[in-house]
Amino acid sequence: MKIAFVASQSDNAQKSLKKLVERYGQCDPQQAEVIVVLGGDGFMLHSLHQFMYQKTPLFGLRRGTVGFLMNDYRSDHLVERLQQAQKTILHPLSMTAEKINGETFKSLAINEVSLLRQTKQSAHIEVQINGQTKIENLVGDGVMVATPAGSTAYNLSAHGPVIPLGTQVLAVTPISPFRPRRWRGAIIPSHAEVCFRVKNHHKRPVAATADNFEVRDVKQVTITEEREIEIEMLFDVHHNLEDRIINEQFA
Repeated sequence: MKIAFVASQSDNAQKSLKKLVERYGQCDPQQAEVIVVLGGDGFMLHSLHQFMYQKTPLFGLRRGTVGFLMNDYRSDHLVERLQQAQKTILHPLSMTAEKINGETFKSLAINEVSLLRQTKQSAHIEVQINGQTKIENLVGDGVMVATPAGSTAYNLSAHGPVIPLGTQVLAVTPISPFRPRRWRGAIIPSHAEVCFRVKNHHKRPVAATADNFEVRDVKQVTITEEREIEIEMLFDVHHNLEDRIINEQFA
């Protein structure tokens, strides 16, 4: 099996990289049948973006502090694990962010697209779904749209719902909302278009972030699911991502 190993800069990841390359060899990622990622969730997210268009499956081995997207690290029987691994397909979100000065930026997010206030003043944001205004003025720290894979990340810490894979829905979750008082978020179909319009954007500036890509001073952000892009991840049969998402709800 042609395996490409990539690793974060941590000592654990670099030591494991050397050991695995000596044992299984090293292949160029462009020619590999599978890419093995050594690190934590942050480095896995970086690797997913890096190899997004390559259509090569990625298999993570936990060599970092957080490893929700990673498999347990073992150096033995790696080829057998890869051959038996269960496939999970992820679809990223597409973010189009328009700044106050008229500039437009586009980016993809595997976990979530979030809007956050830039100053001590709360953000005022209009929430539209499929062109219809659902909340005229959301007041708080911000709001996000999370994928099922990202629902256990920032979304969960903001008290958003955990979404099982394969349900074809997204979570719209407010961040520290003040008004409307009783609104705690929504579940919407994955094919829906979400638009956030920032009110009083000169006085109350807001930044938009697609995973690690940030645009500051935005006045409007549109989010859709990019169904044409398929990201393939591999997980050990007895510890796949769907099971992890279920177990997270009973932690």
